[in-house]
Amino acid sequence: QVQLVESGGGLVQSGGCLRLSCAASGIIFSFFDMRWYRQALGKQRELVAIITRGGLSNYADSVKGRFTISRDNGKNTVYLQMNSLKPEDTAVYYCYAVLNSRDYWGQGTQVTVSS
Repeated sequence: QVQLVESGGGLVQSGGCLRLSCAASGIIFSFFDMRWYRQALGKQRELVAIITRGGLSNYADSVKGRFTISRDNGKNTVYLQMNSLKPEDTAVYYCYAVLNSRDYWGQGTQVTVSS
């Protein structure tokens, strides 16, 4: 059974930081590209960051220079370091794993940034 379990969300003041983690099980983690998405209330889910199985990363323009995605294949975990948080970063953050036609979602973790 495949599981992606996010953690690390919470309430933080504007300008603060959080680190999200996503622990994967049931897959050969190192084979998968990993992504973080987020969905704010009343809005569509949007892509935040990608890290390929080879370690290449890319970011949405709205988070470039503030967020960093990384992975530890030994721990089957992907991280999202979020600095200089803004109220508009408030959303549920989801972890996503993809390999060709196989894809899996985590259950999400809430991030709330107060002004």
